[in-house]
Amino acid sequence: MHTTDPRSRVDAGATLGIEEEFLLVDPRTAEPVDCGPAVIDQCHGYGPWTPQYEYARSQVEVATGVCHTAAAAAAQLTDARARLAERARAHGALLIATGAPIVASRPITLTSGDRYARIATHYGGMFSDYQCCGLHVHVGVPDRDAAAALLNYVTPWLPTLLALSANSPLRQGRDADYASLRALAQSAFPASGPPPWVESAADHDRHIARLVDCGAFTDDRITFWLARLSPHLPTIEIRVADSVPTPADAMLLAALCRAIVVTAASDLAAGIPAPRPDRDTMAAALWSAARHGMRGAAVDPVTRRRTSARRRLAALLNRVRPALAEFGELSMVTATLAELSRRGTGAELQRVAAPGGPAAVAAMLAAQTTGLTPVEAGYTPV
Repeated sequence: MHTTDPRSRVDAGATLGIEEEFLLVDPRTAEPVDCGPAVIDQCHGYGPWTPQYEYARSQVEVATGVCHTAAAAAAQLTDARARLAERARAHGALLIATGAPIVASRPITLTSGDRYARIATHYGGMFSDYQCCGLHVHVGVPDRDAAAALLNYVTPWLPTLLALSANSPLRQGRDADYASLRALAQSAFPASGPPPWVESAADHDRHIARLVDCGAFTDDRITFWLARLSPHLPTIEIRVADSVPTPADAMLLAALCRAIVVTAASDLAAGIPAPRPDRDTMAAALWSAARHGMRGAAVDPVTRRRTSARRRLAALLNRVRPALAEFGELSMVTATLAELSRRGTGAELQRVAAPGGPAAVAAMLAAQTTGLTPVEAGYTPV
């Protein structure tokens, strides 16, 4: 049973946290480099953000501390990216924010650890070349039952967040005609895609337990849903986005995710039911976002009609405008969206750089990731 005013409960605890994964690559070839554990080992103790190991040794992950503003989370990411990039350069690698490798010609090397070994055994060849990188936003809510109720409202906006973050268009250095190859790779895993409709936190956990029992998930920490409840914290984790080029892009997504959750709480308080799109239409909407990004067609999961990505983004901004204003983030979101429209998404930036070859794409991404020039980021043109 929810209180009569879930909006105020969510506002009171609507904190933010970001987890983001990065790839380490050779500056000359853009091939992944297996120095992740060494980079992580040299980056502990710098601040409120935490460096973390990833499944592949060519990846690193960062988790911010609990933040009250999207700008604070972005500031932590800015510092983390700079320090990780510095240590990566010491190992002859570039740190890049990309949803998937620019090129990759060999199987991954697994990070040591029992859990990673168990995952590799369980899923077999599915993980043999998986080096995709995502951005996950955690929005704090008062309790897991409140999170479960709000999760249903979040689902229809997942395709728009994917389109906005799409940053993995290249396969072996060539344009694969998809804005997010990461989204396609993820869709191959069992029980992937949007979360099921849930009635409570217990219902959410029963879904996961059943899928663990069926063998789709190895444990409750490796669900492939694009949004979920934390297994142990009162947060909604929105994990549909590719890793994005700049900290400002991450700040934008964090602000939008929180605003979606807070707006959902307002609807819940007013007795407005969550829309319930069918899974086939959601699949079509997610596929369209992965295919076109922000520059083409989209699907509205609620009306079940074709539209454009720009119209869906405009609808999202209109929907969450009061929540953004309440948190003092409306002007930042508006300005960042205008800059992104001018500059292009990560997928568009990669496509512009691609004619220069994989090394040029890696140099561009390294510069975007840290805010440095390509030479400062470790790339010297040949």
